[in-house]
Amino acid sequence: MTATTLAQALNLGLRKALEGDRKVLVMGEDVGRLGGVFRITDGLHKDFGEDRVVDTPLAESGIVGTAVGLAFRGYRPVCEIQFDGFSYPAFDQIVSQLAKIRTRTRGRVAMPVVVRIPYGGGIGAVEHHSESPEAYFAHTAGLRVVSPASPADAYWMIQQSVACDDPVIFLEPKRRYWDREEFDPAAGALLPLHTARVARPGRDVTLVGYGPTVRVCLDAATAAAQEGHSAEVIDLRSLSPLDTDTVAASVVRTGRLVVVHEAPGFLGPGAELAASIGERCFYALQAPTLRVTGYDTPYPPSRLEGAYLPELERVVDAVHRSLAY
Repeated sequence: MTATTLAQALNLGLRKALEGDRKVLVMGEDVGRLGGVFRITDGLHKDFGEDRVVDTPLAESGIVGTAVGLAFRGYRPVCEIQFDGFSYPAFDQIVSQLAKIRTRTRGRVAMPVVVRIPYGGGIGAVEHHSESPEAYFAHTAGLRVVSPASPADAYWMIQQSVACDDPVIFLEPKRRYWDREEFDPAAGALLPLHTARVARPGRDVTLVGYGPTVRVCLDAATAAAQEGHSAEVIDLRSLSPLDTDTVAASVVRTGRLVVVHEAPGFLGPGAELAASIGERCFYALQAPTLRVTGYDTPYPPSRLEGAYLPELERVVDAVHRSLAY
């Protein structure tokens, strides 16, 4: 057991994937000699060479388009998009080509492409560097969409994504890159790629988050416990497909649900989860599902992001409102 940051765990997971299959490639802007803007690929270029850790031109559409061609030839490319807001130039390639080719060929052509995207706010970045585009990708049939919240999940989920024959949008919570946690790489993956995780058991209310907001939910559960309330925290881990079974089982026990994410609330992932749980758990719910999200505005300047993000006080307030019904 060693204390490892989420960023280091991703690096170790990519290294393991590269070691295990010579068809795995890492590609993106500055992923080679520099080691990536967040140093996620640090050292990989030196150890695996420029043919497998490829510095690309500044052209996101070209990166994903090239990855599609490589997948046709049997490779398993892992693309890095430097920041969430830079994924939009590649959007046409992702939703029009990457997501559709396997179905278009009736399954004859696999598309084992992973698109890594650091996403979310909280690092004081400039415009286009703090987006939460997950709803776009989760809405697109043919894409798998996942987001780790811990170093252990980062290590295993990146390897599971690389091994998948479908395209995976791998969303990395950039403000959690430096969160440190002990885990044992030799212990093996605890869960399949698309299974939600009960991060903290509870009995009075269910808090659901993913990526950057899991830590917020855990802090809110700790605050609620100081007031005598027991909150269960679920880390979704996957947005498409969505593990509603784990969430529904929790809501049947607690009778209440609060969903937390940084993306805007309107048509966000929390809306889909609220609708699904409403259909499945109508008679178990003792209060309406509440959502604590980013606001329905463009992401604000960094000096205002503290008021925009769904932080501890807003989640605790939602817990109070849910318990008051």
